[in-house]
Amino acid sequence: MRYKSDNKNNVSEKGITERKRGFAMSEESKEKRKMEFESVKKYLQKGAKTSSEVDELPARFLEPLIMNSLTIDHIEHGRVVCSMKIPSRLLNSGNTLHGGATASLVDVVGSAAICSVGHSPLSTGVSVEINVTYLDAAYVDEEIEIEARALRVGKAVAVISVEFRKKKTGKIFAQGRHTKYLALTSKL
Repeated sequence: MRYKSDNKNNVSEKGITERKRGFAMSEESKEKRKMEFESVKKYLQKGAKTSSEVDELPARFLEPLIMNSLTIDHIEHGRVVCSMKIPSRLLNSGNTLHGGATASLVDVVGSAAICSVGHSPLSTGVSVEINVTYLDAAYVDEEIEIEARALRVGKAVAVISVEFRKKKTGKIFAQGRHTKYLALTSKL
């Protein structure tokens, strides 16, 4: 369908089509969006000045950063329970446990649950999906418990459930689910 030009408002045929579809933006809106994009870019690149420092970090530095505070409390077939006192290095800008640190703990402690059913620590597979639901905040120096349960460990896929509780109250503050592809062993 073609639209006729509206000479009263100096709107071109293309302008009317764009407006009907919701694509037309005023110059003010375009400038505002550009400023928003610049703000996002600045936020994401704020560490660019220290990239040489980051490049000098040892390989696989993230796991020790996350795991350094973990204590293993209990291990049984398909289940691992750990605890930790939340260190300040794992906090976000709101001074609560960072969501990325929580997701990393789902990965690390969940992988330990796969080991508890007989897989080697070197063959706990690769992540297919990690899902974390954040129910409450946890704060610096707060004692927490992390429990990982192997829901299924098959020949090719493992599914792990991980719960994060506040030790003082037993309240669950995050729940994670981790699906991993387990490398199949060669029969050759």
